[in-house]
Amino acid sequence: VPNATLMTIEGADHFGLAQLHQLRGRISRGAFPGYCTAFTLSESDDVKERIEAFVSTTDGFRLAELDFALRGPGHLLGTQQSGMPPLLIADLERDREILNEARRDAQALIERDPGLSDVNFARIRKMVLQRFGHALELADVG
Repeated sequence: VPNATLMTIEGADHFGLAQLHQLRGRISRGAFPGYCTAFTLSESDDVKERIEAFVSTTDGFRLAELDFALRGPGHLLGTQQSGMPPLLIADLERDREILNEARRDAQALIERDPGLSDVNFARIRKMVLQRFGHALELADVG
């Protein structure tokens, strides 16, 4: 609705910052100024921090960074949308560069041997299947 000028979000604590930002973006698309109100009954410090961040900026990139910092990325190979993934040592924010390097190395390895069938990769293949085989619907045959 291009001329929508008011949105009320009840239970704002049930949404991430990115979702709240998306909702807010649906108003004031026409010639008139818009207003967005967000309500929550929660008194949690985490919720207060998220709502204050939402109110403080309309920069979607900044909100995405804050959402990541506050709620975590969720599980990359699952359905959980918040919380920290099961990493034993790495911190996704602090170790961004080394994780990017590991990602590039993994992509190069998969380009070279997509099934990890080379005998030199047997241990990696076994670990990937044990840890992620169910989530990726893979099985070890042979």
